[in-house]
Amino acid sequence: MGILFVKYVFGNFANIGLNSPNYQYTTGLFFGVEILATVFLMGSILIAVNIKGLQTIFISTIIAGTVALDVFFFGSISGASMNPIRSLAPSLATGIFDNLWLYWTAPFIGSVIVAFTFNNIKKKYQKLAKQ
Repeated sequence: MGILFVKYVFGNFANIGLNSPNYQYTTGLFFGVEILATVFLMGSILIAVNIKGLQTIFISTIIAGTVALDVFFFGSISGASMNPIRSLAPSLATGIFDNLWLYWTAPFIGSVIVAFTFNNIKKKYQKLAKQ
């Protein structure tokens, strides 16, 4: 809804936030960078929400800080979307779907990597805690 507001009030300025990889780099690089950015974001979310007693303000600061750092370091290479829906809305509003494959597959792969890694670490930690 917000994207439509921006489109009709401000116009198609900068393609309404459409993500686009930097084609000065190889497809493999910006695909890998998008996976890495998602790994950092999802990893920080899982760690932050699983620390017992951590206040909400710190959780949101950790997550927002990770997003900011991902965009700062990776945005110029891959666009640093880290979220398939965040990429879908500008694509629908502009009608440009060229790079949507990147922003739908890389975050999925990055999230799966984090889920398996976090689950394995958690299992090992629980095993050690029982001993």
